[in-house]
Amino acid sequence: MKHLIAILLLFGAAGTGSAQAQYPNRPIKLVVPFTPGTGIDILARTWGQKLQEKLKSPVVIENRPGASGNIGTEAVAKAQADGYTLLFTATTLVQSAVLFKSVPYDPKGMTPIGLAAIGNLSLVANPSVPAKNVAELVALAKAQPGKLNYASPGNATPHHLAMELLKLHFGVNLVHVPYKGTAGAVTDLLGGQIQLMFLPVHVALPQVLAGKLNMLASGGAQRSPVTPDVPSLAEAGVKDIDVDIWYALLGPAGLPRDVVALLNAELASILHDPETRAGLLKQGLAPKTGTPAELSKLIDTDLERWGRVVREARISAD
Repeated sequence: MKHLIAILLLFGAAGTGSAQAQYPNRPIKLVVPFTPGTGIDILARTWGQKLQEKLKSPVVIENRPGASGNIGTEAVAKAQADGYTLLFTATTLVQSAVLFKSVPYDPKGMTPIGLAAIGNLSLVANPSVPAKNVAELVALAKAQPGKLNYASPGNATPHHLAMELLKLHFGVNLVHVPYKGTAGAVTDLLGGQIQLMFLPVHVALPQVLAGKLNMLASGGAQRSPVTPDVPSLAEAGVKDIDVDIWYALLGPAGLPRDVVALLNAELASILHDPETRAGLLKQGLAPKTGTPAELSKLIDTDLERWGRVVREARISAD
């Protein structure tokens, strides 16, 4: 009997090892809950291409924007926990959860795989706005309350929260115009229909260099390494706003531990590659990796932090 049990255990272990070794044996889908060209999209495509090369298996990027990232996030949250449907997301994952009355997912229930990068936001203005820095913008806004419009890729996005906190800090009245993604918002910002916006540095910089936008501030507590000559919000006196965005990889609840370990290792390996790091830094994205447990703790911490900010600033997304 003992010999029979030993044989069964041996075959069971072998079968498990074989199943693990087969992953992946079909295309992996990376869902990006925002429009193409965003920081998450750049990260997902950069990592996805490298992962495809390393694992010799197709990696398909699927952009599913809408509802401040909730549509794409819901799709992954409800997907089968087999490692073939993953989510590249951002701080919005927790900000939406504290802003909306309800979201179609549990940010603490999804499987954390690993942190991917940190990105800085910049405050930009259409050249028609007669302000070259934050102080001049505040003076203009106070002289013309409710006359300046600002865009965001949608309610509950980091861009939205950053501007609302700026308004609260300086006591100014700016009108929020939410869009269904970054592309449309930037188009109207460039066209002058919208005057202001918080944008990731990598999105704003090409337009700034072309003279189509003015950058009034870049970074929260510190200047962005991509735009070292542009003052940070802290230098403008806004020291209580952390507008850095974190980007991370997650999966549905119950993702197998061996799949999580493999994906976390590949995430770190690819993002530590010097060429990959250099390319992302030029885009204003600073690669930053860590363990699934560290990402889980970050999500918990930000749920508490942003929940407090939303209550104190009386910000509503609904």
